[in-house]
Amino acid sequence: MRRHRRLAAVLAVAVAAWAGGGCAVIPVGGPFPVDEAGGGDPMSKPFQRMIAVRPQPAWAPLQVVQGLQAAMAAYADEPDVLLTYLTPATAKTWKPDGPVTVIANRPKYDYVGKSDGDQVVIRLTGTPVARIESDDTYMPFAASAGDISVDFTLVKDAQGAYHVQSIERGAGLLLTMDDVARAYRPTKLYYLAGPPGVSQAFAERRLIVDRVWLRIKPAENFAQTIVRRLLEGPSKALHGAVGSVFPQGMSVRSVRSDDDRVVVDLHGPIEPDELYTDGLKAQLKWTLNNNDMANGRTIEVQIDGEPFYSSDPLVIRADDMREDWLGSNVSPAYYVSRGAVRSLGDERPGNAVQGPAGQPNDLYRSLAMADGGAMVAGRGTEAAGGGIWVARIAPDGRWQRWIEGREADLTPPSWHRDGTLWTYDRANDAVLRCDPGAGRGPERVAAPGLDGLDVTRLRISRDGVRVAVTIGKNEVRVGAITGGGGAPMLGNFQTLTTVADEEEIKDIAWRDGERLLVLVQSDNVQSVREIYVGDGQTTQLPPVKRLSSISALGVRVLAATADSKEILELNQDKQAWVSKATGEAENPVFSLG
Repeated sequence: MRRHRRLAAVLAVAVAAWAGGGCAVIPVGGPFPVDEAGGGDPMSKPFQRMIAVRPQPAWAPLQVVQGLQAAMAAYADEPDVLLTYLTPATAKTWKPDGPVTVIANRPKYDYVGKSDGDQVVIRLTGTPVARIESDDTYMPFAASAGDISVDFTLVKDAQGAYHVQSIERGAGLLLTMDDVARAYRPTKLYYLAGPPGVSQAFAERRLIVDRVWLRIKPAENFAQTIVRRLLEGPSKALHGAVGSVFPQGMSVRSVRSDDDRVVVDLHGPIEPDELYTDGLKAQLKWTLNNNDMANGRTIEVQIDGEPFYSSDPLVIRADDMREDWLGSNVSPAYYVSRGAVRSLGDERPGNAVQGPAGQPNDLYRSLAMADGGAMVAGRGTEAAGGGIWVARIAPDGRWQRWIEGREADLTPPSWHRDGTLWTYDRANDAVLRCDPGAGRGPERVAAPGLDGLDVTRLRISRDGVRVAVTIGKNEVRVGAITGGGGAPMLGNFQTLTTVADEEEIKDIAWRDGERLLVLVQSDNVQSVREIYVGDGQTTQLPPVKRLSSISALGVRVLAATADSKEILELNQDKQAWVSKATGEAENPVFSLG
């Protein structure tokens, strides 16, 4: 009885929406009956499904266009309904090509000219929010982007009903933020560090996260949607920069919950005996767990419904695969006082590091610490003759110049986790890297996406794959190191954020492989913005005094004040900045980042 009453209520909602135009919204949790919505299948994500409504003969042109936009939100599930809003000729040629455009809620609809007659034009005006690309990446529009307008031309048919004859600005789908919130979920996919095509030869046991936005499909549970997208490979942001155990042609038959385990059933050209098994376990374990699908349960992998191996199952237990596949967020903190590098303890400033790097001087600035704290690099001042210098943290260490150039022409040095040191030579428009540990001098690294740009900073992410650059004073772009260690190049650059002309980007710092901190100055106001590089989602950290630089690692965020020469740390619990070191304290730094 309960099931019949609930189903009747859902049908009543749909009928009411049909009478008023647009879409009905019903809660759905996955491919199961309506009365089980939001529960019952741990492999699904609750969501609201849009039930598209066909246009009615008596609708005014404005109602038709509003209904068409609502039908766009349901197009992936009910494509035929949208076509009924179009003229027969337009319905034959219209395709939802290109990215999905996301606009703010409650767009404006206005008549352009007359409101009746054989042909009417309706203009939709809205604030652009983002694009969802064909590879499922979510690309926010710049905050300065102006409103967009789209003209819909409608014509009256022989029965007096209006249909859309043409849509300005191409044929892509136009969704509101509410539409996206109902039907999409941000999702983390995990790929292997290293170039595509490498199997057991991966140099490091390390995963790189690829954040995409996936549409929930009523016909399959969300866990299956996630695994299906994982098998397709990384988004264009990481194309050529990461690898996957799964060969082309792999597909997922099902993902189901079976007692205390999750069962992933695959199909395709995979050779179990030649497989990089640890890589497969890592990719599936963290992709399912970090999207709340497996939730720490055992995962069993099957091929065509049979055990993965000829007689034995492939099982990924909750305690398999150490957390270091995701990298470490533990590292000592340092700062600089009168040119000397000093450690920064949890409670109080520590001692100067060993060797010449721990001695006061005015020769080296913009210091950066190598992985493990074994070496420090800095830009030489005019008194030092410019260049990029490196010193070992040891009693017998000494400063050595590894890259030539004026201080003003070289961006602050940035260490890669493989021990190479990177900078951008502004005088020669070239990315340079050297390897002090191996004794290899500077070499150029191709970066065609940076040609002709005013690169002012270059920061390698701790994951060893992503790279962030600032362009001039107002833009941050993020790309990736592609091509492998032998002949790397920088590519896949996309704008992450821009600031207004009256603002200036003062510094950037990687918090981890997903998040970049951006320090922005505007007159006497400053802000530190945390941005997810996968989709541009931005959080503003608590306001603080005027800062000169920032550094971060995991939960820890450090900053140097510009006037009082003080090191501050963000207290995560109180969301307030607290003093950590005073007295000519500047340039906070963690290893890498």
